[in-house]
Amino acid sequence: MPLIGRGRSAALLTAALLPLTACGGPPPEAAGEKSGSGGYPVTLKNCGRTVTVNAAPRRAVSVDQGSTEILLSLGLADRIAATATWTDPVMKGLEKANAGVTRIADNRPSSEKVLDQEPDLVSASFESTLAKGGVAPRDQFEKLGVPTYVSPADCTAKDNTEDGDGVRTGALTMDSVYGEVRDLARLFGVPERGEKLVARLRTRIREATDGIDASGTSVLYWFANSEAPYLAGCCGAPGIISRELGVKNVFDDTHDEWPRINWETVADRNPDVLVIGDLTRTSQTAESAAGKIAFLESNPVTKEMDAVRRKRYVLLSGQAMNPTIRTVEGVERLAAALREFGLAG
Repeated sequence: MPLIGRGRSAALLTAALLPLTACGGPPPEAAGEKSGSGGYPVTLKNCGRTVTVNAAPRRAVSVDQGSTEILLSLGLADRIAATATWTDPVMKGLEKANAGVTRIADNRPSSEKVLDQEPDLVSASFESTLAKGGVAPRDQFEKLGVPTYVSPADCTAKDNTEDGDGVRTGALTMDSVYGEVRDLARLFGVPERGEKLVARLRTRIREATDGIDASGTSVLYWFANSEAPYLAGCCGAPGIISRELGVKNVFDDTHDEWPRINWETVADRNPDVLVIGDLTRTSQTAESAAGKIAFLESNPVTKEMDAVRRKRYVLLSGQAMNPTIRTVEGVERLAAALREFGLAG
């Protein structure tokens, strides 16, 4: 994380994260599958579609960072032909595996770049990535015989039909993320690795939240942009973090995934803690934590907020603020911060 200034080590928590990488070795047979060689073909339901792979993918293209990090955590680096669309450095413990994977774009690649990799599976974290205006609609790939997979966390109890980042019709839970891990493990013929990864994630959440009571604490989650900031609504990944720790999201009265809200309204709600995205991309204003904090401490509307005056900042990766396996990282870091700030009960 960037150095923001002296005297802030307590506020800018940089807790070390446990590596998530799974054991390597040849993939075991897919459990519960009887037809075809090695349990194939494998068929599953995904975001209203049926996805079938006739053999374990060998040249997958994962066009969102969250999807790539799951595959890397399952020990499948050698099965990833390429990756794209990154907001952050790769998750701790996956650096070596990721170094051998071709990145065809930091942002969304063209469909031509994806197809140049001759993929046998295209995976994504968001429906918008594999839709009109994204890389390409899923139909386009499937007509060419390339199966596609989208994280169920982006289509379960969520309406993505309007502009923006979608509207949650129900609260997201980690079960959707665990389901994605299991789905991908099954498609690649390594279900046992998927179960082990899910077990580790569950353990980390249990250990991070043990004995914590932050029910009297209010929190704001700021992803990006300073002019019209993207702040978390009630029910996406920040909602998971809030519910696990018992804190109140000051904008839990909106079901928009990332509503854009003016700073006057933010100041009126005056959260106790500011959880801010520390992004490495450059497509919005105030992407980095340094940029966000500089804005908060200089803007006349925000600089008098309690959290700003007390420097109660918690830095998260963009991936931790999206529904990914790194949402667990968000739970861990906010829990550690609440304890450091004396707000954990």
